[in-house]
Amino acid sequence: MIELVASATKLWQRIPKAVLFGVAILVQCVLLVLMVADRMQILREGREVTLQTQPVDPRDLLRGDYVVLRYDISQLPAGALAGQPAAVRSPIVFVKLAPNANGLYEAVSVHAEAVPVMAPEVLIRGRLANYGGTSCGTDRRAFCDKLAIQYGLESYFVPEGEGKKLEQARNQQKLRVVAAVLPSGRAAIKRLLLDGQPVYEEPWY
Repeated sequence: MIELVASATKLWQRIPKAVLFGVAILVQCVLLVLMVADRMQILREGREVTLQTQPVDPRDLLRGDYVVLRYDISQLPAGALAGQPAAVRSPIVFVKLAPNANGLYEAVSVHAEAVPVMAPEVLIRGRLANYGGTSCGTDRRAFCDKLAIQYGLESYFVPEGEGKKLEQARNQQKLRVVAAVLPSGRAAIKRLLLDGQPVYEEPWY
């Protein structure tokens, strides 16, 4: 075993640094392409759901050139999950959504695993935030009555100087987000609506 490791080390040392650098660059490019392709799939094939944003604490408004977003579905009652054991501190959960009379998608129920849905219902996947959700119960590893959930839709990059307008609209509840959701529950922001009108459209690439 030691001889095998020594041989592998010698072989590795014989590889020119330029080749290793090239391989590292190639790997990074492949990963970037996979990320772009994954996002394109969500935006192209995902079902559109419109979500209502909620005001955000003034201390956490704009970071750089992106707006912090929070939704009606960001904090939900645990329902049947309350008090149930959680395998990890920040587990993945699935939220069943359904449109209301205004076409906005609202939470129907929260589940620890994917459940069947019927159109126009949608199942969106999220993860419990570190600051709350599974720190209840005697062993401190059970679902609390209220869950703080993040869906990967909590920030949106905007052109420099445009954030303030969106922050104000968000805190006045005039900003809505159209997200694309795949059957697997993965989601991505597709466009922003200001007073019902599109203001930013996310490109597929």
